[in-house]
Amino acid sequence: MQRLETPREECAREILDAVPLAMRTIRAQLRRHSGSALSVPQFRTLLFINRHRGASISEAADHIGLTLPSMSTLVDGLVARSFVLRRVHQDDRRRMTLMLTERGDAALCSARTGAQAYLTERLKPLPETQRATILRAMRILRRVFSEEAE
Repeated sequence: MQRLETPREECAREILDAVPLAMRTIRAQLRRHSGSALSVPQFRTLLFINRHRGASISEAADHIGLTLPSMSTLVDGLVARSFVLRRVHQDDRRRMTLMLTERGDAALCSARTGAQAYLTERLKPLPETQRATILRAMRILRRVFSEEAE
């Protein structure tokens, strides 16, 4: 006999089931709407660098959840595409800092705007009460997982 899930377990299962579906859609839209065909890790890295100007590759790797060698490879690709600048830190010559270029900022903006427009259309048929519920839930999830990241 299978035991019934607690409300917390049911909530966790729903997150595990819904987030990959949402990410698959977002991934497709990022590729469709960014002339640069950004992957989700590239998009997230550009977002991180945009929010944390002068961050190191180690900090970006930690935030994105990649190993340092994987993040180095990802950043090498973004540098090669002129989306990111790598500079020597002004106080520590052994440390490299990351900054978006104008081209990187434009790619990030294009990808985000396109994906957001698509999601806006997908949510349009929902009643306002359901959109408000989703908004509250997303804000709660952001807070829960932001606290975990800290």
